[in-house]
Amino acid sequence: MRQIVLDTETTGLDPRQGHRIVELAAIELINRHLTGNRIHYYLNPERDSDEAALQIHGLTREFLLDKPKFAEVAKDFLSFIDNAELIIHNAPFDVGFLNHELALLEMLQLDQYCASIIDTLRLAKEFHPGKRNNLDALCERYGIDNSKRTLHGASLDSELLAEVYLAMTRGQESLLMDLEHKDSAQNHADFAEKYLLKIIKATESECAEHASILKMIASQSGNTCIWQKLGEDDQIINE
Repeated sequence: MRQIVLDTETTGLDPRQGHRIVELAAIELINRHLTGNRIHYYLNPERDSDEAALQIHGLTREFLLDKPKFAEVAKDFLSFIDNAELIIHNAPFDVGFLNHELALLEMLQLDQYCASIIDTLRLAKEFHPGKRNNLDALCERYGIDNSKRTLHGASLDSELLAEVYLAMTRGQESLLMDLEHKDSAQNHADFAEKYLLKIIKATESECAEHASILKMIASQSGNTCIWQKLGEDDQIINE
């Protein structure tokens, strides 16, 4: 599974008021492991940042003056996220800005380029209802060092969010994920051994009773008993 953890910084809160993206960062996860692949851009928004936004990210118009415009990095960005699952904290905010930038270029909206979008803020609220769930609070809750986060920055924040997401969803993935490419019979044996499950096999009388029930179901359903068919298929495979 390919996932991209993404973050932006902007000149203000609302793209409908002409606000633009000033920083964009994204890092790659494959099968829940950081690959080291990443993109990071400072962007010239061609306008000033609101004072409140400037206090958050500290990216002045002077600093951004010689940086590329979004149009210059759009294709590389879209290529990087192509068909991946995006992981974004407070996704509607970042997605709204990215869709605005893409619309200015007469390009398709973000969801046309990625597989899906996970909002980690929404996820955190489900896991921790009634608690603070901003990035700093989640770092504290999961023991992630955010001491370098004196200002908001897309590059550092995407790294912290990746750690938060992995910590927050640890144990949520399928226990069988690492076995999915093995032989089915070996699957069950490996799973049982790995998780110390006790296997209790059916006795001969229990098997006979089971066969009798299947025969009755088959008789009453016009021989459409799926369990009986599965049993026959297993027997053919085993032979």
